[in-house]
Amino acid sequence: MRILVINPGSTSTKMAVYDNENPILVRSITHSPEQLAPFAQVTDQIGFRKQLILDELHRNDIPVEFDAVIGRGGLAKPIAGGVYAINRRMIDDVLEAVHKHACDLGCIIASEIAHDIGNDCPCFIADPGVVDEMNEYAHISGSPLMPRICIWHALNQRAIARRFAREHRKRYEDLNLIVCHLGGGISIAAHDHGKAVDANNALDGEGPFSPERAGSLPAADLIRLCFSGKYTEQQLLRRIAGEAGITAHLGTNNMIEVERRVLDGDKQAELIVNAMIYHVAKNIAAEGAVLYGKVDAVLITGGMARSAYIVERLTRRVEYLAPVYCYPGEDEMGALASNALDVLTGNLEAKIYT
Repeated sequence: MRILVINPGSTSTKMAVYDNENPILVRSITHSPEQLAPFAQVTDQIGFRKQLILDELHRNDIPVEFDAVIGRGGLAKPIAGGVYAINRRMIDDVLEAVHKHACDLGCIIASEIAHDIGNDCPCFIADPGVVDEMNEYAHISGSPLMPRICIWHALNQRAIARRFAREHRKRYEDLNLIVCHLGGGISIAAHDHGKAVDANNALDGEGPFSPERAGSLPAADLIRLCFSGKYTEQQLLRRIAGEAGITAHLGTNNMIEVERRVLDGDKQAELIVNAMIYHVAKNIAAEGAVLYGKVDAVLITGGMARSAYIVERLTRRVEYLAPVYCYPGEDEMGALASNALDVLTGNLEAKIYT
């Protein structure tokens, strides 16, 4: 089975071609701010990114003939985990969603390429960032006006959790795990026997601060800032996601540069990075309470998991909970391909998005 995988991110479009479980082409096409500047909205980039994918296939002499196309899911509405066939309702919901992110383009581009292929080529998404399996307590905040929602790295967290389970000859559904994805945003979830019963809104407003996100903020101070007249709504939203966290404190989201500054003796950089680690550890510990302290392992993944500085200090703070395992980077492309293959081979049934 030949499968095309599409994973749009804020500054890149990752794409891959798999023959069954074997990748025969993997590319990450980067987009400079200058290239993206002409597009007022994320959805204006559909044609631009689609053409880049087709050009990459052409350069590598790979015909646009696939048994399935699978894209990263968007931020439409909360749904249960799993693989979903892309339909018109899903695309409409993504286009009208409140939360906007480049991942929204995944289902749209996958649908268009599958349509171009014809022959009823199936197209899917799997475990989008709005997967919501939280328990009833997790949804309740201190204000009925603002129930808790989760926007998290569902695809990679589940892939890493299943990988850990396989390595230890166990079933994901038999384990209690805390998984922490350290990326531009940081998501932390309690996985209780195959369901993420608690997770944070890593996109715009909860949890630890990260390279690009403010995380949880003092609510009253935020309200006063909104009515200060100093900032527009869009400016403040960028101070929550994009121009926040490490970026706001240190002027860059490049964690390799930030770690170099720390090792070169920059005390301010050291303070901010160690504060981020502190708050990440605190949020991991909180998920331990969700699982009644019965935690089989803490799994650390994402781009920042490549940093020995961060992982070592984080591990020291949380290893009392359970053994800590590190899985640097992310396994989203392989996870998407595997999910599509499971549907094609009948091992999994694609859900209908309604």
